[in-house]
Amino acid sequence: MELCLFLGCNTPAIRPDVERAIRASMPILGIDLVDADNYVCCPAFGAFPSTDTDSWLATSGWNLSIAEEKGCDIVVQCGSCYSSLRMGREHIMHHPEKQERVNELLEPTGRRVDGRSKVRHVSEVLYKEIGPETIAGQLKKSLKGMNGVVQYPCHTLFPSEVVGFEDSAREPKGMRRLVEALGANVNSYSRELQCCGGAGGFMKSTPEQAIEFAQSKFDAILAETQTDFIAVSCITCLMHMENVQNTLNKRVGEERYKIPIFDYNQLLALCLGFEAKQVASICNVPRDSVLSRIA
Repeated sequence: MELCLFLGCNTPAIRPDVERAIRASMPILGIDLVDADNYVCCPAFGAFPSTDTDSWLATSGWNLSIAEEKGCDIVVQCGSCYSSLRMGREHIMHHPEKQERVNELLEPTGRRVDGRSKVRHVSEVLYKEIGPETIAGQLKKSLKGMNGVVQYPCHTLFPSEVVGFEDSAREPKGMRRLVEALGANVNSYSRELQCCGGAGGFMKSTPEQAIEFAQSKFDAILAETQTDFIAVSCITCLMHMENVQNTLNKRVGEERYKIPIFDYNQLLALCLGFEAKQVASICNVPRDSVLSRIA
């Protein structure tokens, strides 16, 4: 299976180890990745989608046209990129006048969008196309004996009729099954489906409330689980859930919040035998407690 890899902005710029983990793990599982040459920002909500529909859809159309030129679907890790591109495609393909306007704007570049390429999230591909059983059969190492919790990217759940790929957005199972395939126990807790709090509009407009919102989630994790790590599948979740723990520790005056955060593909790559210095080398919360136990 061949997919066009859309990396977005934050992953290659700030967390290249996540990019390396995706590039290392996916081919082993039968996914050939081709680069989305000359792609541009998705663009994220809070930018064009909130102020200029033509610019948003033209930008989405540009990115979609790259995948169409490659002859394959787009695969995305960032939840915001996924939702922006997928919802952009939805608008373009279900409103002929919008598609016509997008292609009018793209015409000077020699590009057009016809809707041949779909937008897929990396966790969807791993869960639906490859499957937990296949993943488990490829492992060289394991998370056996460890407990984890999962953070679902909210942009992959809602609006479920457009972006959702779970059987139920209210009771998602994909990330849980994928982490269990690596050998870990996945703990449930009361705020499992709560957003990480890292959405740009939330943090930028009301940072105090966003931090308190995140603290309620981490307090629930600490009180209700025995977790050794948190597995995410969104670059925003990864960066925010690390950074906010350091902010919370400064507030409470002790190192109370210190749960290692991993992108799922990082854990996958580690269990496939890749070295941490290659696929999981950048962090703001130490990971040695997990890395030393991967057997």
